[in-house]
Amino acid sequence: MRMTLRRFTLPLRHVFTISRGSTEVYRALVVELEQDGLRGYGEAGESDYYGATFEGMTAALESVRPHLEATRLEDPASLWDQLRPRLGSNPFAQCALDLAAHDLWGKLRGQPVWKLWGLEIDDRLPPTDYTIGLDTIETMVRKLEERPGWPIYKIKLGTADDLAIVRALRGRTDAVFRVDANCAWTAAQTLRMAPALRDLGVEFIEQPLPPDAWHAMRQVRRESVLPVVADESCQVEDDVDCCLGFFHGVNVKLVKCGGLTPARRMLLRARQLGLRTMVGCMTETTVGISAIAQLLPLLDYVDMDGALLLAEDIATGVRIQRGRVRFPDENGCGVRLTVA
Repeated sequence: MRMTLRRFTLPLRHVFTISRGSTEVYRALVVELEQDGLRGYGEAGESDYYGATFEGMTAALESVRPHLEATRLEDPASLWDQLRPRLGSNPFAQCALDLAAHDLWGKLRGQPVWKLWGLEIDDRLPPTDYTIGLDTIETMVRKLEERPGWPIYKIKLGTADDLAIVRALRGRTDAVFRVDANCAWTAAQTLRMAPALRDLGVEFIEQPLPPDAWHAMRQVRRESVLPVVADESCQVEDDVDCCLGFFHGVNVKLVKCGGLTPARRMLLRARQLGLRTMVGCMTETTVGISAIAQLLPLLDYVDMDGALLLAEDIATGVRIQRGRVRFPDENGCGVRLTVA
């Protein structure tokens, strides 16, 4: 295989704010793997919170270039296991490589990845939500109105006005709501607000408490009138078992666990344990979103709107129309870059 690394800095449609900070641009590292004249693509973005930088990801990937150039791709999962000792400390880099390997694998075999996994695509696939980042109430209402007709909206919270935000948005749509506090609440806040949120049509609460607040989270899981879904508390494969008894479900992020290979195992394990399954995105281009789409048959919920938050994209692949995912007539993850 031949590996090419590309960096992109892409503006967002709006400043995107969650409880721990704001950003105006998305910085992506795209991995291209080429074999037999075919190319596969994967990506991971910079993240201050998780310590992922262009420089760190690039250095990690360059360290495995000799192995890649001496290898013919046969099975992405085997390649992931081979490289884990070298890339385990940089899951964002391993994710970008693993996504590219899956995209290339499917193209080499003339099939979409979901089909090679033995999955089925039908009308029962969950729709994706559309995320409304934190802002003034007026601005959050305006953001919702820019994307009318979605079946589900995910609302970022973590302010003194959280209930007022949800009430204002409820006045503009009958859609299902999900709320994500990104670790900003206490157990008492969560339990106090949950009944009002339920009455406002909220489906579940994502990661209300900090990831180390396990004792308090057990209380929330036991007493909350709404389901609670882990995000920051479920980053890698071992975390799935840890979430049992503390959350009703887990939200798996490809960049945090290291790619499609571990994400698929995490979802299958969660199903075995009776946990609800979700995959979420960071801000991502269609490269990363198309990889998430391969997992849809394994999911109860999905948050894969990241490319829609960008002012410009760099690829074609899956398309999203008011929450519904449309797959391309393309093998692998279906990705083609639209930039040189």
